[in-house]
Amino acid sequence: MSWGAILALGAAAYGLKAVGLVVLGPRAVDGRLLRVAALLPAALLPALVAVNTFAGDRRLVLDARAVGLLVAIVATWRRAPFVVVVGAAAAATALVRAVG
Repeated sequence: MSWGAILALGAAAYGLKAVGLVVLGPRAVDGRLLRVAALLPAALLPALVAVNTFAGDRRLVLDARAVGLLVAIVATWRRAPFVVVVGAAAAATALVRAVG
């Protein structure tokens, strides 16, 4: 991909974000639309994690990544610090890959 295309896509992404703020800002009824828009990133992140963990070549894949995700979920539920969550998930994934 050329640098021109990358710069054009980056400019388009920023432009779309600016247009979204202009369109949603003054027209939001009691701010409800803005509150919903603010929740979208929180909903998209778990969806991206699930897709990257379980997606295969047009099929569901259960491998070491699923174990790492499970360990991360348990560590988050136990209110572990972020570094511990990431480290534990990475260690569990590496251990399963080494054993299996």
